[in-house]
Amino acid sequence: MPATYEPIATTTLGSAAATVSFTSISGSFTDLILITNSATGVNDIDVYVQVNSDTGTNYSWTRITGNGTAAASSRSSNSGLGFRIGNMSGSNVGQNNCIVQFQNYSNTTTYKTILARGNNPSLLVEAYVGLWRSTSAITSMDIKTQSGTFSTGSTFTLYGIKAA
Repeated sequence: MPATYEPIATTTLGSAAATVSFTSISGSFTDLILITNSATGVNDIDVYVQVNSDTGTNYSWTRITGNGTAAASSRSSNSGLGFRIGNMSGSNVGQNNCIVQFQNYSNTTTYKTILARGNNPSLLVEAYVGLWRSTSAITSMDIKTQSGTFSTGSTFTLYGIKAA
């Protein structure tokens, strides 16, 4: 039987905001999915997710990108910004989206991993793998830009996956 996505919370911004937070995340799911559909009004801004208010250098990520002409890759081994999940450009909500999968997020014996995809057809498409070097269960997350704010109308939805 397939896994079931259950909406946990959705935020639609009524005004620009620098951070969107999900708190008190239940440990009753096997995995989490975060979907963002947002804009910043500024070109070439990175988007990050910090978990459990951890601002230490406990995050690592690797990404591959393509823009239809060229491909590239990059990585960070000791980021204090969080998991990088995408790059934004433009001011139209719907122009940028990110899909982030948090595997085994409530397990307290292993480090946490993510798979993410950032989509901005006018700029590039990205795929990420990330690691949070902590065995703590993820109970909260902050989605933020490298600088600036998310535009009014941006949406952020967190889903839980229940094994059948």
